[in-house]
Amino acid sequence: MQLISPEKIFRGNDAWKNALPEIKKISKRPLLLGRSLSTKNIRLKIFKDLQEDDFHLFTSNLQFDCCYEDLERIESTILQNNCDSIIAIGGGKVLDAGKFLADFLSIPAITIPLSASTCAGWTALSNIYSKDGQFIKDIELKSCPKILVLDHGFIKTAPKRTLASGIADALAKWYESSLTCSKVEDGLVQQAIQISRVLRDQLLIDGESAYQSQFVENVSWCNVVEGCALTAGLIGGIGGEKCRTAAAHAIHNAITQIISTHKPLHGEIVGVGILLQLKLEETKNNNKLANQSIKQLMVLMKKLNLPTTIAGLGINVFENNNLQKIVEFTCRDKSEIHFLPFEINQRDLKETIVKFENQKMKTL
Repeated sequence: MQLISPEKIFRGNDAWKNALPEIKKISKRPLLLGRSLSTKNIRLKIFKDLQEDDFHLFTSNLQFDCCYEDLERIESTILQNNCDSIIAIGGGKVLDAGKFLADFLSIPAITIPLSASTCAGWTALSNIYSKDGQFIKDIELKSCPKILVLDHGFIKTAPKRTLASGIADALAKWYESSLTCSKVEDGLVQQAIQISRVLRDQLLIDGESAYQSQFVENVSWCNVVEGCALTAGLIGGIGGEKCRTAAAHAIHNAITQIISTHKPLHGEIVGVGILLQLKLEETKNNNKLANQSIKQLMVLMKKLNLPTTIAGLGINVFENNNLQKIVEFTCRDKSEIHFLPFEINQRDLKETIVKFENQKMKTL
């Protein structure tokens, strides 16, 4: 079974207004789930609109990331108030938490992304973290969200940093799926790879313009936002697990194990992971074009103010045994790094990270 997309998608400037009648068809007592103080005004607007439409509303906020402690607390609120849906409003961690709880309690999930930083509003997947933000595992859900609302008016209020992060995360779809699925003969998987290639090209062409001019009148901005939040999710839906992740996301999951006060965003870490994956391809799989891809990516990443090293994420791999922690977690059994079409062990990865970090430090 493949879970390809949300049942209904509303996108554009009036997406929220247009979605209200459909939400009313499936819910009367929703729980509104949020988190960040920076999104409070938008969540308040959504609350008031629902209130005026005679919904019986309840609210709850994440205190940490999408972690079991938060999930258990919010589950109790839902059950105590007999909520019949969850409207998750915010970034990827909020959307993942809302989807997970809706799936677990067999009630509809309605996702309202407030940035284009991930495709979490689309997917039938939730990433579980510790209270400190350490990746634990991803969980496949029984369905995609019932309704996805991508309102451009909401998205344009997000910080530029979130869009840059979303671009890096969406670029990974091509760099990971083209490598892991190149020999897969399944037609849908091959089509997913081609969509990821088109998305990559669009992000390389329009990414800087979208980042510099975050206005709904900017066609580049609209296309990039929808590419990051929607198309990236579609690729994973059509292509399945191997079209979602490989070394870049495996390295991301490992880097989150290092507690840092800097708190890099998901896509910022994934972007560094893409560069390291390409270095592995160059040194361990004799990919002659990998270095050229790194140079091409570096140009865009610098224009988007994205980190290009682990040090740039606020983590020194040469202290506190950080390097060993990263390579051990990346190369653990069942890690996505083993989707690569060539073998990688801890020593390979350690050598690659050390060389990459040292080379980049010298060029600064």
